[in-house]
Amino acid sequence: MSMLKTASKLAGSVQKSQNSSLNSAMRCYSTYPLSKTITLPTGKTYEQPTGLFINNEFVASNQHKTFEVINPSTEEEICHVYEARQDDVELAVQAADAAFKTEWSHGDPAIRARALNNLADLLEAHKETLAAIETLDNGKALQLAQGDVALVINYIRSCAGWADKVNGTLVDTGSNYLNYIKREPLGVCGQIIPWNFPLLMWSWKIGPALAAGNTVVLKTAESTPLSALYAANLVKEAGVPKGVVNIVSGFGKITGEAIATHPKIKKIAFTGSTGTGRHIMKAAAESNLKKVTLELGGKSPNIIFDDANIKKAVKNLVLGIFYNSGEVCCAGSRVYVQAGVYDEVLEEFKKAAETLKIGNPFDLETFQGSQTSQQQLDKILGYVETGKKEGATLITGGERAGDKGFFVKPTIFADVNDDMKIVKEEIFGPFAVISKFKTADEVIESANNSNFGLAAGIHTESLNTANYVANKLEAGTIWVNTYNDFHQSVPFGGYKESGMGREMGQQALDNYTQWKAVRIALDKPKN
Repeated sequence: MSMLKTASKLAGSVQKSQNSSLNSAMRCYSTYPLSKTITLPTGKTYEQPTGLFINNEFVASNQHKTFEVINPSTEEEICHVYEARQDDVELAVQAADAAFKTEWSHGDPAIRARALNNLADLLEAHKETLAAIETLDNGKALQLAQGDVALVINYIRSCAGWADKVNGTLVDTGSNYLNYIKREPLGVCGQIIPWNFPLLMWSWKIGPALAAGNTVVLKTAESTPLSALYAANLVKEAGVPKGVVNIVSGFGKITGEAIATHPKIKKIAFTGSTGTGRHIMKAAAESNLKKVTLELGGKSPNIIFDDANIKKAVKNLVLGIFYNSGEVCCAGSRVYVQAGVYDEVLEEFKKAAETLKIGNPFDLETFQGSQTSQQQLDKILGYVETGKKEGATLITGGERAGDKGFFVKPTIFADVNDDMKIVKEEIFGPFAVISKFKTADEVIESANNSNFGLAAGIHTESLNTANYVANKLEAGTIWVNTYNDFHQSVPFGGYKESGMGREMGQQALDNYTQWKAVRIALDKPKN
């Protein structure tokens, strides 16, 4: 706890230069409270912040507007949160800009490392509550939410380790010059995260940004804002100075647009659909040429060869497409099976899908929780009808599960071809299409026949096959004999229309730094 007190004291000392009018401008009040006591299905209660988090305080939005947050498993209201609009984003940017001009960004990197380590400790202390919030707000199975939170903790701790390693170099061009190249933070970073992994995407965005010395204005997804707001309290407690992290809840067309076009925001990071990514890139270019990183859609191939361990491969198919209710951008939704084992794999895959436990996400035996929204459920069921009309064979699933909550049965279509919509378009649900192939070169051609290139899976006992196919596939992440297997030190990102830039690993720091070259002419000593 002494480290926390030291960090908090230090955080306070570096904020004295901030404009006092910023605080007075944020004194907004509304009839809706800035926090609400929530009772979880487990019977435990916790205090849920509902305000905007600006300058280390929860505040009401200037227009006093709120919007409803729904539990997708029960279709019941959890609470309301305040909705940020353009004037609220402006206030958050002012706070972030003021914080960037302090010792946080330009002082000893140990300040940032200490705060991030403190934050990781606090996240670990609150991990049960955070996982429960994810399950309540998103509908994902609690066992999977617990895995998300574990990766969040590991990643924030990893970022703490990088904070003092954002180093430059000396360049020798002879004794008449001193040349050094240094890496500097960008400034205020706008960040927009999706609803499928709310807390994990929060960590992937703020971790490297803070490690490099930037400040952030982050917009949560409107359907899943709760975990990021809860974690904001921990940011403050960890000793992160005022204005460094600002979190605004709101809608893309208003709040997201204000972030994407703001002239003081120097970089935008977005995770979401390819269509929205295109719009954000255009907005960034037309405003102030913001640096842009995008983690977008996918339609990833998952390939099983004749020599694969079938039991293990089918397990990885399940993880690849039914994990997180299929709401995974890199989901292995296009399954390709070599002819020699096709019938066996199809039978085992069908059996595995039909025995998955779907339902109450707070039951630790549940693997597949609900979809996050009615809109997403309707989209999935619409693609079921499309698949039938296109002539594909429905093997299992394809219908709603239960009569309450946004649940859908794991769905598999066979007898598909590369021209079908259910093969080409991202569905973002527990929806797999399965095809037969004969040779490695044939499946490589089919796998690469996509506008997307986020990830791919290969299942084989042959190192030669794995290496050959991995080097030919057009994707940013290739998993061999595993799937959806993340580590905080391994970068993640896409090829083609799946985006640009990388999350996690040392490569994530490239998104949040810029290079400065200094060349000094030296004279010979006079004596």
